[in-house]
Parts: sequence; structure tokens; C-alpha cells
Amino acid sequence: MVIKATIMEPDAINRALKRIAHEIIERNSGAENLILAGIRTRGVPLAERISGLLKLFENVDVPVGQVDITFYRDDLSLIAEKPECKGTFLPCSVEGKKVILVDDVLYTGRTAKAALDAVMEKGRPAVVQLAVLVDRGHRELPVKADYVGKNLPTSRSEAVKVMLEETDKIDKVLLIQN
Repeated sequence: MVIKATIMEPDAINRALKRIAHEIIERNSGAENLILAGIRTRGVPLAERISGLLKLFENVDVPVGQVDITFYRDDLSLIAEKPECKGTFLPCSVEGKKVILVDDVLYTGRTAKAALDAVMEKGRPAVVQLAVLVDRGHRELPVKADYVGKNLPTSRSEAVKVMLEETDKIDKVLLIQN
């Protein structure tokens, strides 16, 4: 693994999340009737941070859930003989709610599709939107993020590594050469 570049540091990550929170408020005419659903692993702390910003900006407590896509992956048989599923937890019913899926990186679109399947199994939301910290391109499915912290064109031989204080003890986004 060779680090090619540092793409985002703490200030840039914070600015991107503030912008995403403001865009969520604008697009949804406020923060009422929203649920943030973080896609494990790093989507969860990002969703919690966005929820905190929505509370700060709109004085609305937006519930945060966790989506585990393990059993919704189309490559399940390739990742492990006995994959470990931590489960999907949504803090309230999704019926009629605006659900915003939150993830760290959007790449092929397969993770977002699996997360959408997991949420739809829980009920019928009014709308589902997608927020990502980094969109690196190379879609294999027709998936587009509604909210993007940073667009980062990459080659397929590169990877984007998001590190967060909550999971990695540091906030940083790196471009890696595979």
C-alpha cells in the first residue's frame, strides 16, 4: 500500500459535513421527518456527526440508525465462508420517513444498493437519499449520491481510505495506490 496523497484532513472533513448538513436542510425544507442511516462501518460515525450538525443548525434531533449490508451483498460468497452480520438497527419505523443513507465512499454503487435493500426490508420510506463523504466514480450500478463532500476522480488501481476519529483515532482521507 502506497499513499499517493492526503485528500482531506480534519478541517476539510468538517467543512464537507457542514455543507452536507446544510444541503440536507435545504433539500428537505428542514430536518423534520428525517432518519439518518449510517452504513457500517464508517457511515455510522458520519451519520452521527451530521445528526449533531442538524441539531445545531435546526434544533431538531434527527435519529441515527445503522445499516449492516452483509447479507445483502451480491458477492457474499466471495467475502467469507461464515460472514459476520452485526445487524441493521433503525431507531424508529421508516414508514413515510425521509431516510438518508450515509457512507464514507461511493464507488461501484453496490454498497448503496445493498443498503437500500436492507432499508426497504424494514418498511416503505417516503424517500431515500444518499450522502457520501467521497464520490470516487466508477459506477457499476445506476446510483448517484444526493449529497457529496468531495468528488475525487480515481483510477481503478487506486483506493480511497477514509479514517475517522471514532474508528481510527484520526480524521483523514487518503488516496492509495494498490
